[in-house]
Amino acid sequence: MTPHFTRRAFSAALVSSFAMAFAAPALAADANKWPAGPIEIVVGFAAGGGTDITARTVAQHLSKKLNVPVIVSNKAGASGEIGLSYVARAKPDGYVLGMTNMPGLVSIPIERKARYQASDFTYIANLVRDPSAFSVLNTSKYKSLADLVADAKANPGKISYGSTGVGTDDHLALVQFEQLTGVDLNHIPFNGAGPLRNAVLGGQVDVGGMNVGEVMPFKDRVTVLGQASDGRSPLAEDARSFKEQGVNLVFASERGIIAPAGVPTEVTQTLTRALRDIAQDPEFIKQTQSQFTEMDYVEGAAWKTRLDKATEGFKKLWTTTPWSDS
Repeated sequence: MTPHFTRRAFSAALVSSFAMAFAAPALAADANKWPAGPIEIVVGFAAGGGTDITARTVAQHLSKKLNVPVIVSNKAGASGEIGLSYVARAKPDGYVLGMTNMPGLVSIPIERKARYQASDFTYIANLVRDPSAFSVLNTSKYKSLADLVADAKANPGKISYGSTGVGTDDHLALVQFEQLTGVDLNHIPFNGAGPLRNAVLGGQVDVGGMNVGEVMPFKDRVTVLGQASDGRSPLAEDARSFKEQGVNLVFASERGIIAPAGVPTEVTQTLTRALRDIAQDPEFIKQTQSQFTEMDYVEGAAWKTRLDKATEGFKKLWTTTPWSDS
């Protein structure tokens, strides 16, 4: 019986081998299908700020496009560096993405030894821009930038200015404002626009450096002294620009999606197509407008080129006006 059993076993093994051989490509295709599970978008700031709101809006649309859950996780601290370094160290499979905030993305490695560098990321696309702004409570004695400048010159270093962190657009807007006007404000960094906004509303800081989109929902309690668009923003027509008040400051938070370096080309292409569709989606555009942010879609290599140019500009600013002691 032993030879008969051996032949049967051999035949079964042979059939099994053929079955596995034919099944292998299908299994491989399933394993390579992306996405096959939830995607995480990391935000390096506290919940409730402009970057967080943009990320949650993108996540909603990306989930529909890719037919998987897209979850936003807040890893706040160090002006966004904690979140960015988390993305840089993540497995490059496309399941961990980052919502960037420029200039912090490029300014942090200039001001200190950062836990990430530009080459640690795959640059998918920038989506929106949100002009920087100086805001005060409606009850503030400051009714214009001229009021603020006059008081700052009379009381150097005594007027408190809150930002969303060292090296963020809100902080660098202050650095340039001080350079352009010759004033000195007392900079107080926070871990995002949510905590900063609470401090402004609570009267704990004199001036809040927040983006237009972070301020306009509270315009019944807060006044924008100046916003850093080239002119009046169509989304905040009552907010005067810095330029029309004699201060040549044009600056904004730019928000886009990155992935770890080394993400497969197929994944990058899928993400790019999805984000391109989202940027053209009337519903997404309507949502960004309701959040007082402006569409600014630039993808891939073109976005990276723009970031490289901005990096050189901030390096020059650092040599003349370093914005951090670290």
